[in-house]
Amino acid sequence: MYKISINETPLILRDLAEIPQDFESDEKNLFLEYTGKNKLLLQAIDMLEKSQNRSSITLYSSNYPQLVQDFNKLYKVVEAAGGIVFNPKGEILVMYRRGSWDLPKGKIDKGETKEIAAVREVQEETGLQQIERGPLLLTTFHTYKNRKGKRVLKPTYWYQMTATQQDLQPQVEEDIELVQWMDPITFIETKRPIYNTIWEVVVAGIEIIEN
Repeated sequence: MYKISINETPLILRDLAEIPQDFESDEKNLFLEYTGKNKLLLQAIDMLEKSQNRSSITLYSSNYPQLVQDFNKLYKVVEAAGGIVFNPKGEILVMYRRGSWDLPKGKIDKGETKEIAAVREVQEETGLQQIERGPLLLTTFHTYKNRKGKRVLKPTYWYQMTATQQDLQPQVEEDIELVQWMDPITFIETKRPIYNTIWEVVVAGIEIIEN
């Protein structure tokens, strides 16, 4: 399964074999069979870009690798990396930027590894310097349009990290207004503006703590 957040709504690409025989589309969740025509892909993307009235759109195919390949060809890919950072109290490092709560992340520079980029971005955006990087937690995918109107697909590689409580310094030139430690359950249960992909990362982080 391949899940991409488009305008805060998931487009899900799946193998036909993964689709239950009794599945049924409704007003909120649409299932469409992909037969190799890019027109259907573009129609699904266009529906999600223009509206948030659906809960999801699922495209499925008996040739799943071709479906994924055809989807990726419609986008310029820009890779990013970041981290969910825990302190000794089990709190996570969150920040407020451009009207939404976020986690530190950023574009991977040319010649840079995902691991190095993840740590660098956390350091630059939060002021933390002594960070211990753990394993890759998950990868999220979301799309946007650049200044030229070209569709961009951004895979973001999220690493589990730890740090002792240190002085925090938001990177104001990146429009970061606030950086702080917060209990992760409080963070997701309190109503606050947060992107769906960030919510997924925090939930995955909570599962690590509980297990």
